Amino acid sequence: MLYIVATPIGNLQDITLRALEILKSVDVILCEDTRHTRQLTDHFGIEKKLISLHQHSSDEKIKAMLSQFENIAYVSDAGTPGISDPGGKLVEAAVNLGIEVVPIPGPSAIATALSVSGLPTDKFLFMGFMPHKGRTKIMESIRDSKVTICFYESPHRILKTLEQLKDYLDENRKVVVGRELTKKFETIYRGNISEVFEQVKKMFKGEFVVIVSAK
Repeated sequence: MLYIVATPIGNLQDITLRALEILKSVDVILCEDTRHTRQLTDHFGIEKKLISLHQHSSDEKIKAMLSQFENIAYVSDAGTPGISDPGGKLVEAAVNLGIEVVPIPGPSAIATALSVSGLPTDKFLFMGFMPHKGRTKIMESIRDSKVTICFYESPHRILKTLEQLKDYLDENRKVVVGRELTKKFETIYRGNISEVFEQVKKMFKGEFVVIVSAK
């Protein structure tokens, strides 16, 4: 059985009781980065074998892991696995092998940011991480979107992305940026694109979720 276990995106106290129970009971924990996940397991006194499974892991390694152990948990570095991380590849392999896949829900950066955005969330489009190339079409789709847009961005590129958005969004479009969600220095920036850019420019360290209102 494969358990897809959501883990905290920052504050370790956000982990669920069910997630802790599963992590303590499985044969092995597959994870993106063993060093990162070890901090989580050590904090909660979980002594389990950790095996790295990242975006460059081969199909052969994935199948070998699924065949070797009876009960497996997969965790990403943060949040709900399978969302912009290798979890989807693992689940696909498990399904193809006839292995039961069980979701253990919990924290998600997308849901966390949207819940405090104050923007319509009955319909929204999640765009994952902003790509390095081909941004013109992405920016045009954000400009023309009739639903709320949500995407992730790194601290190295957040200012560049917001600067580019200034060329596509008019001043009546609302923008919300969440930085370091659930962590000590959590910050929510709100305003139009120019106002948010000036706020973020003062502190752009950390991980970001960007939300743009519909056209």
